[in-house]
Amino acid sequence: MSGGTPLDRAALEQHSLPPVKDGDKESKGRILVIAGSREVPGAALLCATAAMRAGAGKLSIATDETVSDQIAIAMPEAKVVALSDADFDADAIVAGPGMSSEQDCARIAAALLATYTPLALDAALLHAMEPPDAQRASPPILLPHAGELASLLDCDEEEIGRDPIGCGLRAAERYRSIVLVKGVTSHVVTPAGECWTYDGGAPGLGVSGSGDVLAGIVGGLLARGAEPLNALLWSVWLHGEAGALLAAKVGPIGFLAREIADEIPALMRR
Repeated sequence: MSGGTPLDRAALEQHSLPPVKDGDKESKGRILVIAGSREVPGAALLCATAAMRAGAGKLSIATDETVSDQIAIAMPEAKVVALSDADFDADAIVAGPGMSSEQDCARIAAALLATYTPLALDAALLHAMEPPDAQRASPPILLPHAGELASLLDCDEEEIGRDPIGCGLRAAERYRSIVLVKGVTSHVVTPAGECWTYDGGAPGLGVSGSGDVLAGIVGGLLARGAEPLNALLWSVWLHGEAGALLAAKVGPIGFLAREIADEIPALMRR
């Protein structure tokens, strides 16, 4: 497959987000972020901030107990608990950013896939997950870079580079998921064989923490009630266009991942 439908404003018009609601925090959706480790606690903050910038109303974070107190102070908007105390009662869950292989990722991934909650999985959880036994009512969203996609498919990264869309489609079918194949050009693929391609953004998006922000945007839109495919299409576009705006203000490289989320609310308004 040589390419996909361009992921632009015209495509997004066919995949709209839920309208903005009046009401309290519960009406805007409850997001659970399972992220961070002793070595990379900031991933939880980047992901959670992006989820709130995407419009989620109520935030919980489950993280490594060694850093939970620090994260609670740094993110006053959140209820913060240790991973062992995580409660999956939320409108959407995003899990994996900044986690390490020592955090029993296989068990966490299996438990999440057994829920009915809209779900986005990233990073360490992708190395640990197995194909689900049954189709979920809400297909999970997978956010792999080339190495993680190679792990999901038990192949080498060179194969991903030769055929990113084909490999993404294989993963979407195997894991009954909507898959983002990340890269300078990114592809959103579905088990039905659909594909959208985004080649905007900026070089500066290739920086530590950028993927954590993207995962948070996805989770925030899911929490608001967006369909999984719509949430992922919008998230890829919002993340890329935020990078383009920062490139125009700061330069093509040199902006920080923590700055990306601040651009999201205005972009959604346009």
